[in-house]
Amino acid sequence: MQLVDQLGRNIIASDCPQRIISLVPSQTEFLVDIGLEVQIAGITNFCVHPPHLRSQKARVGGTKTPDLDKIRSLKPDFILANKEENSAESINELVAEFPVWISDIHTLDDSIHMMQSIGDLCKRQKKTETLISEIKESFRKLPIFEPEREPTAIYLIWKDPYMTISGDTFIGSMMREIGLRNPFEKEESRYPELTIDSLKKISPDYLLLSSEPYPFKRKAKSFFEEALPNTRVLLVDGEMFSWYGSRMVYSAEYFLNLFRTETL
Repeated sequence: MQLVDQLGRNIIASDCPQRIISLVPSQTEFLVDIGLEVQIAGITNFCVHPPHLRSQKARVGGTKTPDLDKIRSLKPDFILANKEENSAESINELVAEFPVWISDIHTLDDSIHMMQSIGDLCKRQKKTETLISEIKESFRKLPIFEPEREPTAIYLIWKDPYMTISGDTFIGSMMREIGLRNPFEKEESRYPELTIDSLKKISPDYLLLSSEPYPFKRKAKSFFEEALPNTRVLLVDGEMFSWYGSRMVYSAEYFLNLFRTETL
């Protein structure tokens, strides 16, 4: 079967692949949720949902540093990868040997396209469409903040140096869905660096401290609350903002609960 991935690459893959390796945690969870757990041959060390996969499936290393020999030994007939989460060098090697479908997710629509494409290939259209319908219905409850009162929000993903996100990211698109105004929306760098001084200068309404990839904790929350007395500092679940796939079923409700009691 011929299909096109989200980089516009033409791929020849077998109908209904039976030995799938997923190098993307959120897409691994999606495979399970549309009934393809048996077909999964390998996952990364960061594929933590559902938890039991870690003891039942072969692990092929990290998202950036997959064990290529281990992948070869598993003889996959289909590999799921992502432009940003996986290293280009590793993926280029795998592309030369296996059918590799590469996702490139920036928006809710991109995520839905990814799910539809994989669901079609693997003959799981009904379960996929049900899942997509649930996601779309849940996101109809957003935005939380209307355009005339959009609060500013900065989302931190890293420390040393502090790094945030631009509008050209999936997290950025989730912030727009919520109705948050990102001061770094139009930055050319997808992950701009910033300092405490620049944070103080912007003095956003919200500072969102993510649980991943850097796991901000309560100590960091206290630090920023002292440094930014006019900013509401929240520890947030990074999976709800950055996992594209079936976890999005829970995202909109999470956003509503996160901001429901907030007043500015």
